[in-house]
Amino acid sequence: MTAYSVLIPFVPRRPEQVLPYAALVQWTGARRLWQGQAMVLEPHQTFAHVAGAGFRVPVGLGVTLMPLRNPYEAALQARSLAMLTGQPVVAGYGPGGTSIQRSLLGAPYRSPLTAAREYLGVVRGLLAGDSEEEVAAAGGEYFSCHGRLAPYPAPPVELGLGVLRPGMARVAGEVADVAITWLASADYLAGQIMPALREGAAAAGRPVPRVTAMVPLALTRPEREPAEVALASNAAHLQAPHYQDMLRRSGIEARDEEPLARAKALVDGGAFLSDDLDGLTEKLAQYERAGVDEVVLNLTGVANLFGPQAAMAELKTLLSALGVS
Repeated sequence: MTAYSVLIPFVPRRPEQVLPYAALVQWTGARRLWQGQAMVLEPHQTFAHVAGAGFRVPVGLGVTLMPLRNPYEAALQARSLAMLTGQPVVAGYGPGGTSIQRSLLGAPYRSPLTAAREYLGVVRGLLAGDSEEEVAAAGGEYFSCHGRLAPYPAPPVELGLGVLRPGMARVAGEVADVAITWLASADYLAGQIMPALREGAAAAGRPVPRVTAMVPLALTRPEREPAEVALASNAAHLQAPHYQDMLRRSGIEARDEEPLARAKALVDGGAFLSDDLDGLTEKLAQYERAGVDEVVLNLTGVANLFGPQAAMAELKTLLSALGVS
């Protein structure tokens, strides 16, 4: 059965802004509290503050950007977070777009697929080391590490990989515990991502990773234009070439010069869900039928246009309708 989780629907400026969402996860049947990469408050530190405030809930990083941190630090940060929260952590990583790779590394990865495979291999090797002996985690074209984390008991850290297209899905099948998607319609997941995950897992002789889908959505209301909410949720993504390519592969042409037309294509193509409560419940059920293990409710558009209180109220309504309250 598909689990439902909560995405922090804004970029926090103060850590106490996150506490109501952590409380929502603690007091309902929501599986996990998620945050993507943020450039104001660093997500690991935000979640550490939440734990220190008494809300020790399972958390997910979906996804942090590989160019920002060495894989040794990534493993150390993820395990530290598991120790601080006392809960399992899903640590998701992704190479980011070529512009951020070039800005931080001097040049983009020649092969983002190879870079991601190596990065997760190093992090997994470090997290798995439980001996006083040095652990030779990995060596490759982009990342190598011959060392170990100091052995210490901690809740499990599961490794996630951000997946947009079938190539990265095959890599996730080979090396990840969780494939994390964003803006992917249920049909696209069923038709292209799930087969690629199974192919990668079969090639590596390992189980198929779980799938976590970040799903942007909003209830229809008289004062709302669905395309405007979709744009408020995904304006930056709609400008990124790798997202445009993913959407094109899913049958959504989101390259129109007019931003609102791009956003309308998301709504029409099922990448942004907009409907009444019964309609949203049915559309979310399509993700379960596609094989998604965890749906993360993303109310970013509502928060950006109508404020975090409106997003919180809508999250409570959705969780209740989904039987997760």
